[in-house]
Amino acid sequence: MRILLQFPEGLKDKAMKYAKELELLGNEVFISASPTFGACDLALDEAKNIKADKLVHFGHAEFHHVDFNVEYVHYTIDANLDILSESLKLLEPYKNIGIVTTIQHIHQLDAIKLFYEKNGKNVIIGKPYGFAKQKGQILGCDIGSSANIDREVDAHVYFGGGMFHPLGALLNTKKPFLIIEPFQGYVGFIDSYREKYRKISRGKILSSINAKKFGILVSTKNGQHNMQLANIMKKRIEESGCEAGILVANTFDFNSIDNMMEFDALVNTACPRIGIDDNDRTRVPLLSSNELMEVLKIKKETIALRNKNNI
Repeated sequence: MRILLQFPEGLKDKAMKYAKELELLGNEVFISASPTFGACDLALDEAKNIKADKLVHFGHAEFHHVDFNVEYVHYTIDANLDILSESLKLLEPYKNIGIVTTIQHIHQLDAIKLFYEKNGKNVIIGKPYGFAKQKGQILGCDIGSSANIDREVDAHVYFGGGMFHPLGALLNTKKPFLIIEPFQGYVGFIDSYREKYRKISRGKILSSINAKKFGILVSTKNGQHNMQLANIMKKRIEESGCEAGILVANTFDFNSIDNMMEFDALVNTACPRIGIDDNDRTRVPLLSSNELMEVLKIKKETIALRNKNNI
């Protein structure tokens, strides 16, 4: 069998190990050298171009069904749970807590839940919107396991590495948000980021009020392609009297996009985290679809006010 292996950055150093194991079983094995941002970013073009019989994607769970033979290999990490005790003092005021984590630690969720229940907490595990497949699991683009229980809990707890996953959940909830980072040994609330990103969002909107030409980003990645939304946004922009062009790429190179000097603002329809994480990489404001609608609303109100006052 001809097999293409695909690894996220953190697992690429294990590529040859898995390749050799499969070769010993009589397979012809190739390794994708492209970056991947998750199961929304499968190496389908590479697999088809080399006529692979199967793509083996490591480190992520299935995102959505694709018309290709894909095997998903989860990579679990047993993090030390002793750090949980450090969170009890901080969580003392909160009786009802929601817990979320990533696919790498989902097998530890029951143990984490039991720990807090033994310490007098009522633990609620939420359901994702659909891209994530496990209760309590969050992705950068699926924070349903937190957002769906925001009204029921007094505080949220994220257990896992880094800020990428909890940041999305934080920005879509209102309750206190604690992260427990077992690899860095950090336990603390990250609520201050809500105001920080609210100000950034408002700044992008206000900076785009006078924009005349908008570039709409459309990704060709299997789980990020949304031409329907792009066409809706293009229509809304043109109805406002402005111009719009649809920019298509697999992975966006913002240095290259910045060479398109005609555009006064960009609109993201791909991974929702692009507008959060990559905003400082662009020459012009990088808007989400919701931020664009706010821009167009202000433009409309401004025109109406000018007409009323004969300005």
